[in-house]
Amino acid sequence: MAESVKVVIVDDHDMVRMGLKTYLMLEPSFEVIGEAGNGKELLDWLDQRPQEEHPDLVLMDLMMPVMNGAETTRAVLAKYPSIKIVILTSFLEDDLVVDAVEAGAVSYVLKTVSADELIYALQGANRGMPVMTGDVSQALTRGIRQRTVQGDSTGMTEREKEVLLLVAEGKSNKDIAEELHISIKTVKTHVSNLLMKCELEDRTQLAIYAHRRGWVQS
Repeated sequence: MAESVKVVIVDDHDMVRMGLKTYLMLEPSFEVIGEAGNGKELLDWLDQRPQEEHPDLVLMDLMMPVMNGAETTRAVLAKYPSIKIVILTSFLEDDLVVDAVEAGAVSYVLKTVSADELIYALQGANRGMPVMTGDVSQALTRGIRQRTVQGDSTGMTEREKEVLLLVAEGKSNKDIAEELHISIKTVKTHVSNLLMKCELEDRTQLAIYAHRRGWVQS
């Protein structure tokens, strides 16, 4: 029989930890071996134990006092890179999703998921397979896009940069208008301005321009 996956639960609310532990106790393939109320407590817990007593997975809240989930993820993986981390949170703010994923979390799951969905996410994370719902994936995409926009200094406006990235993704003026909640006429104006500022002739060249700068993944 395969060994159970060892899990540590990290959340600053006792009742949340209790509920998660109850869920996981019903699944024989998982074993909860520890709990912590924040990131510092988790690091202390890990530091006090030999490697063979460490968890395979950490199921962790994002918003916690002392050290939040993203900070803790970075700190844990810097010392114990073999541990897989799954962020479980009520928050779906784009920047928070990007922070958690950039820190090294394998998966980012909302607390509204069912017990079965949570188990599926943990099983996937244990195999190194990222598991994210559609809402989380969209938030991640938006967050990365916004950071790309903010990090560029070509003289384009932020809206023009957003339009450029969407053009590079192959979206039509109608699609762009719907996604950015602007009129098609406004999209056309932005595209015209982009062509002029980039000294390019058409949308294909705009797309190539964005890809060559690494702003859009192939």
